[in-house]
Amino acid sequence: MCGRFVIAFTDGFHARFKVEKTSEVIRPRFNIAPTQDVPIIIKESPNHLEMMHWGLIPSWSKAEGTGLKLINARSETVMEKSMFKRLMVSHRCLVPATGFYEWMKTDEGKQPYFISSKRGGYLSFAGLYDRWHSPDGLVISSFIILTTSANDLMAPIHDRMPVILQEEDEELWMEHEPLDAQTLKRMFSPRPSEELAAHPVAKLVRNPGVEGPDLIRPVEKGARTVQMHL
Repeated sequence: MCGRFVIAFTDGFHARFKVEKTSEVIRPRFNIAPTQDVPIIIKESPNHLEMMHWGLIPSWSKAEGTGLKLINARSETVMEKSMFKRLMVSHRCLVPATGFYEWMKTDEGKQPYFISSKRGGYLSFAGLYDRWHSPDGLVISSFIILTTSANDLMAPIHDRMPVILQEEDEELWMEHEPLDAQTLKRMFSPRPSEELAAHPVAKLVRNPGVEGPDLIRPVEKGARTVQMHL
């Protein structure tokens, strides 16, 4: 699964994702967790950046809290579930990131790892979004991240990983048109291991209230704390 991710830098963000600069300020974030608002890219001619809630609230929900735990969806079955089939046609989005965390089970407990692009650039996770309208007229936009099976790099850490799109597939993914099974199979394939890097980080990252660049700094396995430079 994917339960935490990072936007460690914002240089070139708007150019990379082909969105215009607006009053919305994109700041580096090192411990993005479910229920938080995240910059999401959708196709609205041109691409549009929108802050969305991580934890899908389906448009048909009777209450805001219905979908708060829906942070991931398995790509292998996403077309089989009525909740997601509609979104797969016209509500696909990009979730910008520079890396994500995953936890490995060890004899000493769960060890967090930070996984990022070996080249150090941006990643884009395949996401789905929806808009929920409250009885008093409030509109909440929310999203989930699709996951796939682990590649060879990830397999010792966890059996799942986010669907990380190739840059050349991003525009196609956001189109408001159905995608054929062969295209989806290719897009949903795990990102090749040689394109990613992974290292252990401090267990302090488990606390969503902790922020800062030291969270992605490599540490010895089992490290529980890290000096935060504020």
